[in-house]
Amino acid sequence: MAVDGEEDDLLLPLRRLEISDNAKGFVELLSQLSPATSPLSDADFLARFADLAALGDDHLIVVAEDQRSGRIVATGSVFLERKFLRGGSKVGHIEDVVVDAAARGQHLGQRVVRYLADHAKAAGCYKVILDCTPDLRSFYEKCGFTEKNIQMALYF
Repeated sequence: MAVDGEEDDLLLPLRRLEISDNAKGFVELLSQLSPATSPLSDADFLARFADLAALGDDHLIVVAEDQRSGRIVATGSVFLERKFLRGGSKVGHIEDVVVDAAARGQHLGQRVVRYLADHAKAAGCYKVILDCTPDLRSFYEKCGFTEKNIQMALYF
């Protein structure tokens, strides 16, 4: 008998992104976070996957695959910035956290964020930061984050 939440952890394990995840709806899931301005071809996906894989543990994309459907239902990424500050330490930047609309309410987002933060901590980061919209503030507070400073952006 599974303890509360254990069954979901078994059916929705977290793991690194794999090339085969493109066919399992990974890019489509990201469109729930931000509509793609143009489709990503299979060749473009493979090229970007290779670029990111070359960064090793400095750029981690994690996914949750629903074992029943074979679809990717949650994802997030963290990249590690190497600093000159704090004795050459590192900062983790969490990005692109999204849970499929049909899979929300199962604490997948919290599991993804915790996984990414744990990765950054294990890699020696002194902090993990992220940007979010005001409506997601309470979600990230539940994940242990506190509001700090103001985000600014310049889009091209």
